[in-house]
Amino acid sequence: MNSRHALLLGVSLFIVQLGNPNTLSAQDKGIRLVIRGDDIGSCHAANVACIRAYKEGIMKSVELMVPCAWFPEAVKMLNDNPGLDVGVHVTLTSEWDNIKWRPLTPAPSLTDADGYFYPTIWRRKGAPAGTALQEAKWKIEEIEKEIRAQIELARRKVPRVSHLSFHMGCSDWDPEVNEVCAKLAKEYNLYVPSGGDMQAAGGFGNAKTAEERTKKFIEMLRGLKRGTYLFVDHPGLDTPEMRAIGHTGYEDVAEDRQAVTDVFTNGQVKRAIGELGIKLLSYADLKNASSMRNAR
Repeated sequence: MNSRHALLLGVSLFIVQLGNPNTLSAQDKGIRLVIRGDDIGSCHAANVACIRAYKEGIMKSVELMVPCAWFPEAVKMLNDNPGLDVGVHVTLTSEWDNIKWRPLTPAPSLTDADGYFYPTIWRRKGAPAGTALQEAKWKIEEIEKEIRAQIELARRKVPRVSHLSFHMGCSDWDPEVNEVCAKLAKEYNLYVPSGGDMQAAGGFGNAKTAEERTKKFIEMLRGLKRGTYLFVDHPGLDTPEMRAIGHTGYEDVAEDRQAVTDVFTNGQVKRAIGELGIKLLSYADLKNASSMRNAR
């Protein structure tokens, strides 16, 4: 075999290993990490940042908010980037002060007097009455119908959706709601991680700036042991649009979420992941691995 053929064979084997989450490279330490970005579809800045975090960075899974105004643009972007794993980010709340969204279905028990989703599931400290879904006279049949509509629209527009996730904790606040979410996940064959599938990788702590968060993130990476981990955050951009988004207690949304994007695309972070032999996975990879185990 000449040197050119040897080189091509080596490259081919390397590509095969990268494409197969069940194949360990020589450097793999058995550490697997899912980087998940939430809230694509919520605004233009989030859409751009989420795609950037995938194309230029380490994010492999993104969570799509179906009822939001920028959902159509998110759909176009996701279909232009078919390698990015997509989940339906079930949405039953509308937390920001200056931008709101409504249910896809007639759901009067899930909305406030203006027809918008309530800001939160649980009432925020100091918030007035009538701002939390938990306190409303919600109907489980309307919740099921709305979640089903969000799943079906997402699947119609982005057929590869692999999993469900839940915006602002909208699945675990009531056993009846949790049961509906589990039923629909099974019905539509959408993966929802169980308690033993992953463990939290930690967060940024008190770090605020992109530089501080990059340092904190790399420290977290260096502390990971063999196992599968999940890191969740919200990519965004420091733009006029995102600066206009916020609520009491969280007015620095644009700056905060730009720092997330900066960490996810940071060259030092990417080098550390390679040096530490960390395997980046998506929810779709975990779903496929689970299906293979169950088929045995």
